[in-house]
Amino acid sequence: MTQKIQLFSLATPNGQKVAIALEELGLEYDAHTINIAKNEQFAPEFLKVSPNNKIPAITDPNGPNGQPLNLFESGAILLYLAEKTGKLIPSDPTLRAQTIQWLFWQMGGVGPMFGQLGHFHKYAKEKIPYAIDRYTNEVKRILGVLDKQLEGKSYIVGEEYTIADIATFPWINCLEGGYNVAEQVELNSFKNVIAWRDRCNEKPATKKGRNVTPFN
Repeated sequence: MTQKIQLFSLATPNGQKVAIALEELGLEYDAHTINIAKNEQFAPEFLKVSPNNKIPAITDPNGPNGQPLNLFESGAILLYLAEKTGKLIPSDPTLRAQTIQWLFWQMGGVGPMFGQLGHFHKYAKEKIPYAIDRYTNEVKRILGVLDKQLEGKSYIVGEEYTIADIATFPWINCLEGGYNVAEQVELNSFKNVIAWRDRCNEKPATKKGRNVTPFN
């Protein structure tokens, strides 16, 4: 049996997070592309790893007590990998708590709200002005929260790059390249967000991790 972590994913914002973290942590892994356009997330083999039929998911053959561990939910995976390695999460208790706080903020707010805007703007068969306006305004509010948090900082909780950053910046990228709503949400007006996003994108692990489970 392989001793490498097995990654099951696709290069969506959520899917990119785990690959970027694995690259940043220097952990060995095998990547398996789960093509959701072909409903591969419903395959029985994948459901054994991710019973919620969502990407990303991992199998760690060397989990707690040396036993294999399956995990789904990108935030849970990021936290697990950070705790497993002692990296990408501060040792200072206050900064650690803040990192987890902003990780949960991304999972509960950024992902769902950005995703809803993308759906109603780009994918919905019927254009519903109320829904588009609602989620446009919410995304702009969220960007304002993040912009304020980043004032005077290199990364979300300070000068240390953490899983909170890795969880969040792929969604900023998606506003441009995936959903094409950057102008609609006035993305370029959030100067701290743009500078931080560019800083994260320039990391070698990001450049590789974004493409390990491609759509094509």
